[in-house]
Amino acid sequence: MRNLALYLAFVLSLFAGKAFAQETFADKAKAIADRIDKITKEEKEALKVEVEQVNKQLENGSLTKEQADKKKKELAETRAVSIENKVNAAKEELNALVQEKVDGKLRESSDSSKNMFRFRWDSKNDTLKAKSESRTTTQGVFATGWNNVVTDGAVANSDFTYGRSSFFEWGITWNYRLTKQSNLLHFKYGFSWMYNHLHASDNRYFVDNGDETVLATYPTHLRRKDTYFKNVYVTIPLHLEFDFSKNKTDKDGNKIFNSHNGFRMGFGGFVGYNTNSKQFLSYEVDGYRINERQKGSWNVNDWTYGVSAYVGYRQTSLYLKYDINPIFKNNTVDQNNISLGVRFDWN
Repeated sequence: MRNLALYLAFVLSLFAGKAFAQETFADKAKAIADRIDKITKEEKEALKVEVEQVNKQLENGSLTKEQADKKKKELAETRAVSIENKVNAAKEELNALVQEKVDGKLRESSDSSKNMFRFRWDSKNDTLKAKSESRTTTQGVFATGWNNVVTDGAVANSDFTYGRSSFFEWGITWNYRLTKQSNLLHFKYGFSWMYNHLHASDNRYFVDNGDETVLATYPTHLRRKDTYFKNVYVTIPLHLEFDFSKNKTDKDGNKIFNSHNGFRMGFGGFVGYNTNSKQFLSYEVDGYRINERQKGSWNVNDWTYGVSAYVGYRQTSLYLKYDINPIFKNNTVDQNNISLGVRFDWN
């Protein structure tokens, strides 16, 4: 449920900055957000009705308190799985929508969205005058790319496939211009959800071996596409951003500051908390496909922290992040997560 709430907040943030948004993109993103909200309400109402029925059975004596508590727990778990499955479908639509925006297949909302800066009305001259952005602006952030681990200081010869192991991240950031008279330096902060996926090679999967978590060969052939290990973190990213967007001046000689209109680079880091770790196994037995989802601690560190950097032009950047602390708590050999991909900051 917490995942759902923050996911909805991110989707809404994507079309908050209408000056640079595309109408078709915003409309479709809002439709997905509305659907997610509707899913949550419907499932919660259905659960409420089911729980009331269990309470009535408890009152008339057809169920003991222990039986009623167990049944309520089972109902809540069933509804949680239903929400997750439905939201995952909506998430796939969002990913496809983002790709359409990147490919330039969505038209812009209006001619005003092409303007590189905002305007204010001058009542004396009945003309429009350019106006700087606020010193603090808001961006919706989405990033995706390749994910793997650094073992003994090297990412080569990894136990995990390079093509299939991936990451994605979404969230919201606030960008604060540090000086009044310069657009160069900004402090960027916010929150995001980070998903790190690892696909083990050679038909292997993770098992707990006491305090250690190690890879072992699975006795049945695993379907590589649907077999992977996933860690989910809620993180706080912090970056010092250099924005080389060109400044403009109005007819009175006043500087006009606007961000995300030119070359940008950011350096910083992040700290995050692990909300859940899951392993997904997929295989066939006697012609039947079996999908198995395992949830546990896997001796994963509760907290993660690391460094990250990005460099790019306008809203699109090349993005690199590295976890300083290892994934697992007590393994003999430390394995640190590393990710490389593309990042979008929608202003």
